[in-house]
Amino acid sequence: MHRRRRRTALLLSAAIAAAPLLTACGNDAHPGAAAVVGGQRISVAQLENRVSEVRDAQRAAVPDEAQYQQVLAKTGTLTRDTLHNMVLDQVLHSAAQDAGVTVSRKEIQQMRAGLEQQTGGSEALRTAWLQEYGIAPERLDENLRLQLEAQKLAAKLGTDTRAPAFWSALTKASKKLDVDLNPRYGTWDVQKSGRVDAKTPWVRDVTAAGTQRTT
Repeated sequence: MHRRRRRTALLLSAAIAAAPLLTACGNDAHPGAAAVVGGQRISVAQLENRVSEVRDAQRAAVPDEAQYQQVLAKTGTLTRDTLHNMVLDQVLHSAAQDAGVTVSRKEIQQMRAGLEQQTGGSEALRTAWLQEYGIAPERLDENLRLQLEAQKLAAKLGTDTRAPAFWSALTKASKKLDVDLNPRYGTWDVQKSGRVDAKTPWVRDVTAAGTQRTT
């Protein structure tokens, strides 16, 4: 991958941790919710729709069944990673707002144009984001806004996205939004502003049993 594109892409993806596949009875406090962020529900249906967007794009890009099964095997944590990004998007947006950071449509278009030039065109960029980061083509601009907000927030703080000051701002936003995940998807680590897998009595690890999951 081009070095500049690697530095630009998914600046916050390091917070996503790979973990065993989990199943649970759900969150009784918020039935039907995958997460609650700032009092607003991210429904299980919304999460499933986002995952379906990625799976549909993957299927269209890889029509060969054997290759598609390989893609599924490599993206087995897609559901939890997608929820992570949906929550982190709101956390980062809140932190950016608190710092007076805004991102314009023109800035997103400029960033996209630059990345398209680096990757070899619009189709190549969409394919790269799908294959490497699990971002559906229709969500590309949303993800680029996320990247720009992260960059501009870090600049406003006089640091970069790897520095403690940047993550402290996200921690503050996480606390304010009182992020609450459905236990089947883990818990939200306020200090790291990232999803982690919860070890709870009602959650069953099904990886060892060899249960095949595609999301």
